[in-house]
Amino acid sequence: MEDADGVNDTVHPQVRAHITSLVSALGGFSIDDDDGGYKLGDDALEVLRDLKKWIRFYDEKTNRMDVARCLAEANLVGSDLLHILATWPPNDNHNKYKARIALACLELMVPLTWPIERDRETMTVNHYRHMPVLQLAQVGYKRAIINFDAAPILATAVRVALPSMAIPNGDRTARDQGIIKLVLYFLRNIAMITPPPGLKCDGDETQISRSALIDAFSYQDIFLAILTIASNMGDDFRTEDVIVMEIIFHLVKRVDSSKLFVSEQRLHKLKADELTAARQKEAAMLRASRKNAPTRHSRFGTMIWVKREGGRLATVSGQDALLDAAARERKMDSTKTFKPPRRPRREDMEPKDLGPPVTLDERARQQLRSFVSDFLDSGFNPLFGHVRKSLDREAPHALHYHHSQFFYLVAWFLQAERMRRKAKNDSKQTAGQDDVSSYNLIAEVLSQEMFIAMNRALDRAYGDKDWQLLTTVMRCFTQILLTVQEMWESQNEDDQDIADNILSRLFYEETTHDAIANIVRTYKDQGFEYLDACTELAHYFLRILEGYSKQNVDLQVRSRKRRRRKKKAAKAAGEEGADDDQGDIDDDSADDERQAEKTSQERKFDFKRFATRFTPQGVVDTFVTFTKYYRDLDDSQLKRAHRYFHQVAFKQEMSVMLFRLDIIHLFYNMIKGPEPLDKNSSMYKEWYDLTKYIIRRCINKLEERPALFTELLFSKINNTAHYLEYGYEKQTISAHPRPAAELEFKREVERDRQIAIVVGVLLDRNQTDHLEWFKKQLSEAESERRAWENVEKALAAEKPPEGEATGDDAAEPSTNTDKTAPHATLRPDNDARRTAIFKNPHLRLLMKLAGAERLAPSLDESPDSIWIIPGNITADAIKETLAHINQAEFTPPTFEDGELAEDQLRRKAAPRKPRAAYDDDEDNQDLRGFLNDGDDEDDGTGILFPKGGPTVRKRTAEDAPPKKRGRRRRQRSGSDEEPDPLADEKSEARRRARRKRELEKARKIKSAVYVDPRDDESDEERDAEFFAREQARQEAKNANFGLGGGDAAMPSGIERSAWEELLGGGDENEDEAVEPATRRGRKRKSDVAARVESSEEEEEDSDDEEDESEGSMSASDSGASSDSEERPNKRRRRIMTQRMKTAMEEEEDEEGDRMDLDRPLESSSSTTRSSKEGAVTNGTPLSSSPVRTAAEKTTATANDEEDDEMPVAKPAAKARPKARAGFILEDSDEE
Repeated sequence: MEDADGVNDTVHPQVRAHITSLVSALGGFSIDDDDGGYKLGDDALEVLRDLKKWIRFYDEKTNRMDVARCLAEANLVGSDLLHILATWPPNDNHNKYKARIALACLELMVPLTWPIERDRETMTVNHYRHMPVLQLAQVGYKRAIINFDAAPILATAVRVALPSMAIPNGDRTARDQGIIKLVLYFLRNIAMITPPPGLKCDGDETQISRSALIDAFSYQDIFLAILTIASNMGDDFRTEDVIVMEIIFHLVKRVDSSKLFVSEQRLHKLKADELTAARQKEAAMLRASRKNAPTRHSRFGTMIWVKREGGRLATVSGQDALLDAAARERKMDSTKTFKPPRRPRREDMEPKDLGPPVTLDERARQQLRSFVSDFLDSGFNPLFGHVRKSLDREAPHALHYHHSQFFYLVAWFLQAERMRRKAKNDSKQTAGQDDVSSYNLIAEVLSQEMFIAMNRALDRAYGDKDWQLLTTVMRCFTQILLTVQEMWESQNEDDQDIADNILSRLFYEETTHDAIANIVRTYKDQGFEYLDACTELAHYFLRILEGYSKQNVDLQVRSRKRRRRKKKAAKAAGEEGADDDQGDIDDDSADDERQAEKTSQERKFDFKRFATRFTPQGVVDTFVTFTKYYRDLDDSQLKRAHRYFHQVAFKQEMSVMLFRLDIIHLFYNMIKGPEPLDKNSSMYKEWYDLTKYIIRRCINKLEERPALFTELLFSKINNTAHYLEYGYEKQTISAHPRPAAELEFKREVERDRQIAIVVGVLLDRNQTDHLEWFKKQLSEAESERRAWENVEKALAAEKPPEGEATGDDAAEPSTNTDKTAPHATLRPDNDARRTAIFKNPHLRLLMKLAGAERLAPSLDESPDSIWIIPGNITADAIKETLAHINQAEFTPPTFEDGELAEDQLRRKAAPRKPRAAYDDDEDNQDLRGFLNDGDDEDDGTGILFPKGGPTVRKRTAEDAPPKKRGRRRRQRSGSDEEPDPLADEKSEARRRARRKRELEKARKIKSAVYVDPRDDESDEERDAEFFAREQARQEAKNANFGLGGGDAAMPSGIERSAWEELLGGGDENEDEAVEPATRRGRKRKSDVAARVESSEEEEEDSDDEEDESEGSMSASDSGASSDSEERPNKRRRRIMTQRMKTAMEEEEDEEGDRMDLDRPLESSSSTTRSSKEGAVTNGTPLSSSPVRTAAEKTTATANDEEDDEMPVAKPAAKARPKARAGFILEDSDEE
């Protein structure tokens, strides 16, 4: 890249020459003076502005880095800019020239220190050439700035913005806002610069470490400036919220907040414990590798043959194969390589610019501790409350990565606050009733708005597959849960009530439960940070929810899944033949009570049922993947995994989910493997007991369920796991079972033939027990009905004969004859018969052929429904049916072509009920609850429109037909289907679109950093010249259009008398002709304008335009008729027109320069002419749109003959349509 002499060709020579000359002209060190200080050049301010223009209009506009590379090679920052800033002494704040010089220096340093991002879509060859050099140059800038001894550079930068900060927020100009943001971006850039990975930096790295940065911020009072801005956020500062948040983020990222508030002695003890644990781990690794330690014979090669099953031989090389059989098998297994399909490289799963963990020295730790304490006491609520509002409304200055920084900082400061309280409790400091000891210092992130924003970010990040944002949101959720748990366990009753309210709101939404379960279940390869965050959230969510549900047994959970609306039963109006007992069934009071109880049970939270969402194989695999890092996990992480497996095996009684070879092998290696857990660890005993129990339970289950030998190789679904655990399949009882489908005959046959076919089907299916039971029921019914008929006949025969004389008595025998017999009930003898009556379609068809029916046909059928033989069926009919059944039983029917009796039946098609367009009980439940359409079953909890709200507009012929909604098939939970590639493409497209929007917003933000140097210049003489020039220009414009009075309204080159006669126009006899023509012109003009506007605006706007134009037309007509005095005749007007034509052609070019082509022409129909004042006043404002002007020209040209009597004037410019007296005309009208 560079030649031997140091000259390179990466930058154009002319660009390098220009930049070098500007840097030379900026100034230098004086050799004449004794102090040898830096001296500015004569045009130093202009040189700085020229350099800013080069960066802005060459590098940024052309997407190059040539100017920045030249300035880095010229060492502009270290050799010039820092020394220029040092020439501004701290007590010389009133020197405006020095302030301008300092501002110009900052305008150069901000783009030079701006973070460089690698965007593969926009990077060019220049980026790959310049980026490593510029990254190292930025590290040098940071080292020079924070370690500059001559002057505090950071404090000087803040001094530049102090005058703008002192101005109230409402009185600040755009320049003041730009200066404040410029200084804050400079501080952000300095805090953000880190050594690039893979590149070796020159100099001492401690000079640019986090400790050095914190020390510089504390020494130069930058922390005080940040606290001032953060505490006044929302009052004096509004758009600077995300910049201040970025500065704090780059100060505290990757700093362990748990060690920030511990005492020095406690910190030394923690470090000693960490060193001891590291040495023990190293010793354990050495013990494990000692078995295969090299010997003096290890330099000799070894190759052995291993005899395997079936007499096959395998070759193994290496002396480690001589140890034992297990070592040989591991050696052979290690040679078996699996080459998975190549996948694109994933990006770093760490949050944006998070970097490795940071270690602070004691001085920096104390300084940061003081800043964090002050920030929690004064600036936490104002800053993060304002940032949350900016992110919620998607403010232009809020970028996408600000969401991750926001949730990361909230989690970090919540953990710091908990550690601060713990440190106070450990030091036995009595907490008074002050604001610091209460939880209102962090109340802004414990509000309902914060929970809504967090759930929305959680759902959006999971849907967009933004794993970095999702990781930070899960960390924030975990810290909020831990903070609320501490409030719940505190001794203060007010804090307990607040915590109870917060937990009830957090656990109320069932969608939150589902989201956490899905996140843990769908882990694939998002990285260890994501894995650690999701397992931590699931662990604390389950633990806190379990404890809260035990103390609040009436915990209610709102489910988004609405159940199907139950149809109302038919009323007594359609049941004329029902008994009195049927009225009790129709009573809705009992049903309402049962329905209310069912709703309460569905909304009541059951923790055991909720915990089953964390037992599927996907969740188990996630925790198994997390446990595979057991050698790198600390005790808290090992405890987290142990508690989950213990809950699955013991509390959920689903230990069979852990019976898989790889899981058992992992547990065994943790205890007895080559690299086991350290026996001195506090978690070793618990893992030992768990592993022992699982292996023993697996052996017992293998003896009990031999099928488990096969299932050891595979993952298990819920049904398989239930069978292996309990020995039977999981029984699912439907809440609303359906009866068997109705059957019908394929061909029309006689009734005896129908009975024979059904009996034949029952005989073919070996269901003779159902047939015998039904024959017995028919026999009993026939005997009861025969006895009843005999009794009725005997009673009719004993009637007195004298009763036959009267008509009333004669009618009684006929009434007794029509009397209906009581129904006979079909009584099932066992539960199997009751189920067959409900589920056997052939038995049900035979019963219906015999005339049996349900007791309450209007109600939904259930297995407990009662079947009867109605009273209108006589005993002879029952006997006939019984005879047909006996005949078919002894002589079954036969059919041609070998068909069976079952082939003569088919399933009866259920009648399809037409569904209304508005009936969306299943698909539109969320929309119903959202709109609250006010139906009978609505509870009135809709959030948009209450009952009696907006009416529905009827669809017209102009409206487009409604779009058909496509149904999307829901993927079953727990299925192993591959994800849809189209979904990944859509997600990638959304990501690119979001990236494009972020780049546009970033460009706008970076462009807004610059401050216009002309904003601070104020010259009274120049302002006076400007206003005088504008006034003269306006007077000339009024004179050209006739808007002024007296001489100003008369164009140059025209005699006064001719101009006055021109304004007079026509005689009195001409009024009647001019006025209708004017009205017609106005009418045409209004119609054209309305048609033009209708193509661009809505109908309502065009209607208003027509009304306004008609009103102005009537006003102008009245004005024209009232001022019609002393008008010359028609012939005289034409003579004056020719004279004015000759005069105005001489000034055509001069006035054409002043005329605006987009300026509308004045219409004579909307003006008021006055011969006394000699002025023309516009009555109707015309649109300045060129479309309207063209439309008016077209209308006027098409009607030239009608408007021939109206006065015309010579056009003022060649490029302008010709006009006379404000009317458009063509060349043919001049003849």
